[in-house]
Amino acid sequence: MRYICCFALALVFVFPAASVTAVEAVSPDLSRFPSLMSSLRIDPPMDFCGEEAPLGDPDVRERLEKQILLALWDRAQVILWIKRSGRYMPYIEKMLKQHGLPDDLKYVAIVESALRPHVGSSAGAVGYWQFIRSTGRRYGLRIDRYIDERRNIFKATEAAIAYYKKLYKDFNSWTLAAAAYNMGERGLQNAVDEQKTTDYYHLYLSLETQQYVPKILAVKLILSDLPKYGFHISRDDLYPPLQFDRVEIDLPKSAHLQLIAEASGTFFKTIKDLNPEIRGSYLTKGHHAVLIPQGAAETFADRFKKLFENSVARKEDAEKIIHVVKRGDYLSGIAEKYRVPLSHLLRWNNLKKNSQIHPGNRLIILK
Repeated sequence: MRYICCFALALVFVFPAASVTAVEAVSPDLSRFPSLMSSLRIDPPMDFCGEEAPLGDPDVRERLEKQILLALWDRAQVILWIKRSGRYMPYIEKMLKQHGLPDDLKYVAIVESALRPHVGSSAGAVGYWQFIRSTGRRYGLRIDRYIDERRNIFKATEAAIAYYKKLYKDFNSWTLAAAAYNMGERGLQNAVDEQKTTDYYHLYLSLETQQYVPKILAVKLILSDLPKYGFHISRDDLYPPLQFDRVEIDLPKSAHLQLIAEASGTFFKTIKDLNPEIRGSYLTKGHHAVLIPQGAAETFADRFKKLFENSVARKEDAEKIIHVVKRGDYLSGIAEKYRVPLSHLLRWNNLKKNSQIHPGNRLIILK
């Protein structure tokens, strides 16, 4: 086994430069909630990634005002955007800057997922940047029954950056790139060709895509000037940036995440929360980069090696039973019969919960 430990830089979240007073060292005061009408008074110019939104167009202004009102109607959700931004935005902002992409693209992640790793859509999009399976894989994300990197903030942001670079190259506009991100580049190109305009605000697109950029602009407006919209939040109110050590492990065979937790001196839940891309309770054979609590890397390698070797030895000493499937057998019933967790039975036999078993199949049970 090979272990490589590296320490991630804990960044301090800073709200956009245009709003240096956005986070105040004050306590909330309900009397300072602005009226909804005053919240709609927007001073132009307004832009997305440096591309001006034509607020003088009544239709564009209506679309934007609708999204502002919808966001402010759910103030609790906006507060969660703000608080989660403290956890994730330092990394998103740094990665966008490293790749020379506009800072405004960070608001896309809020629109897509509210910065939640596990959120999914009816179309099968998952994770912080809401990639569907095919697009995620096209941009380098591992997505299978064991790992889903759409739920990894670093990997998913790298993929989103690569995708946005491609979309900007295709359309020469960040506004159109955002529209294509929402509806697909082929569909947008067909609309551009048919309607003979590259002006997003004058393209007739699906209602969802017509509202997409205004929704991003609404998020930008609110988060860039929190006091104006009645959010008086101190820096202490923000969720702190992720702090972790990264360890790389080469596994000769699968290992339970509880071993990672014990070697890190923490809980199973902590490992799952730091690594939301890991599906289930096991790491499979092969190479893995895993996040563990900050400060745990120094002793991790030795502790994990001992725990892993002891685990392997116990399995080798375990009694192996072969269960021949009979008519009427089902997986949970077999697990109950042998008093073993269903998750263990599935792993021993490389099965899923919805896997079909048939009379004559042979299942391994370790006791």
